[in-house]
Amino acid sequence: ISNRNRKENIACCKKLLGIYGKTCERPEQSLEELMLELTGKDISQCPRCRIGIMTCHHLLPSFSYWIDRNTCEPQIIDTS
Repeated sequence: ISNRNRKENIACCKKLLGIYGKTCERPEQSLEELMLELTGKDISQCPRCRIGIMTCHHLLPSFSYWIDRNTCEPQIIDTS
């Protein structure tokens, strides 16, 4: 199904298959609940001691940096 007419094509497919209404309703789950259901592993549990519960203390800001090649190249110093 191409992106240009995706909604119309999906509606046509549903009509031909006899499917009406929303088909993919999911209950709202947190990431931890979803991972526990899918993998059976509790991602909030400490991976080292397996007793404690991990919490978020600090969020690192996302950043990008640009390197200027003219200033980052090593300087050649003539010591003769």
